[in-house]
Amino acid sequence: MGNSCHISDCHCLDYICLYTSMGQQSDRLIDFSMNERLFAIGDIHGCFNEFKALLEVKIKIRIDDKIILLGDYIDRGPQSKEVIDFIIELRKKGFDIVPLMGNHEAMLLDAFDNEEFLSNWFQNGGLETLKSFGIYSLKNLESKYIEFFKGLTYYFAFEKYLFVHAGFNDDDINPFIDTYFMIWVCKKEYTNSLLINKSVIHGHRPIPFDVCKERVLNKNKVIDVDTGCVYIDKSGYGRLTAIELNTNCLYSV
Repeated sequence: MGNSCHISDCHCLDYICLYTSMGQQSDRLIDFSMNERLFAIGDIHGCFNEFKALLEVKIKIRIDDKIILLGDYIDRGPQSKEVIDFIIELRKKGFDIVPLMGNHEAMLLDAFDNEEFLSNWFQNGGLETLKSFGIYSLKNLESKYIEFFKGLTYYFAFEKYLFVHAGFNDDDINPFIDTYFMIWVCKKEYTNSLLINKSVIHGHRPIPFDVCKERVLNKNKVIDVDTGCVYIDKSGYGRLTAIELNTNCLYSV
C-alpha cells in the first residue's frame, strides 16, 4: 500500500475556490488562504504514507491550521505505529491536531482491559496493528500509546461544526453523552434541537470519493469523509480524504 499512494488534485467545491482562466488564483481565494484553515480527515487505518502525503504534500500543513482527525488510526493497514507516532510528533511540534476516538481505538482499549475482547479486535484488523508495533501481546504495548488512546475525546465542537467518528444519538435529550453512538452509529440527518443547526463531520462508514464530493456540493449538513483509504482494491474507494471547511475544498491522496 505504501508505494501505491497517488497524489490527486485538490477538489474545490465552493465558489470561494475559483481559479481564473489564466491559471492564476483569484483575489478572493488569496484573501481566504491567509486565514486559519479548518480541516477534518477521515479514517486512516494504518495508511501512514498516504497520511503523511496528505498533510505534507497536499494540505501543506501550517502551524495555524486546526486539524481534526476523525478516529480509526489503527488496524487493517500495515503502519498503525507510524501513524500514531506521526500524530504524537506533530502535536509535540505545536501543530493544532485534535484526534478523536474511533471504534478501532475503543476495541483496542477493550482488548487491553479484558482478553475476552481480543478475538473481536483481531477479526477487525488488530493483528496488523500488533505486527506494526512489533509485539505479540497488547500487554507489551508501551504505556505512552495506551495513554494516547485513553486520552482521545469522543467528539469536538467548534463554531458551527460537530466532529465525531460516527454519529450522535438523535433520540437522547442530551446527544453528547452516548459514546456508543459516537463511535458506532452514523446518521444522514439529525432532528435533535441541539444538532439540527450544526454541521456534523464524521467518518466510520466508508463511501466512494465521488459520493463524498457530491454531498459537499449539495451542502449536506452531515458529511462523511471516510473514503476507504485502506480498501485500495475496491472500486471508488482507496483514498484518504480531508475537507477544509472554510472553503469546502476536498483534498485526497
